[in-house]
Amino acid sequence: MKKTIFLVGFMGSGKSHVGKKLALHLGCPFSDLDHAIEMAAGATISTIFEQHGEAYFRLLERRALHDSSYAPAGVLATGGGTPCFFNNMDWMNKNGICIFLDADPAVLTERLWKGKFKRPLLKKLDQPELACYVHDKIAERRPFYEKAAVQYFIHHHEQETAGELYQQMSTIIGH
Repeated sequence: MKKTIFLVGFMGSGKSHVGKKLALHLGCPFSDLDHAIEMAAGATISTIFEQHGEAYFRLLERRALHDSSYAPAGVLATGGGTPCFFNNMDWMNKNGICIFLDADPAVLTERLWKGKFKRPLLKKLDQPELACYVHDKIAERRPFYEKAAVQYFIHHHEQETAGELYQQMSTIIGH
């Protein structure tokens, strides 16, 4: 595989889960941008947000994204906001193939509610606030996500999604 596949989409869309399965199908490495940020910073994403704020986190995120170009081509799961800051989306489109994993906001809200305490931006929201947050943020971020070369709507289990994406990507990347 010659180009990195960047998975973009809202938090909870399955980027990490689908990314691992897709990388397995393609026989290439998988990496997660949030993990790379945590390793470089020596702190969790939550700690970075709490101690330094979102602006600092976004700088670390951009650096980690650009550093990914030095790694072997593979599948990289980005953060939900990654495409929306600096020129990240344009950079990813120039340096690889972007896939937007789209999902119904109600499904995302349900998934995020189950694990909201792991996500710094969601910790203090109740369920109705979370639903509003998801709706509003998706509307705000969709123009960035839709710049991806491939858009894929998650309509069922991520395991099946990875297999279907592999079939679609095989023709695009000649695998």
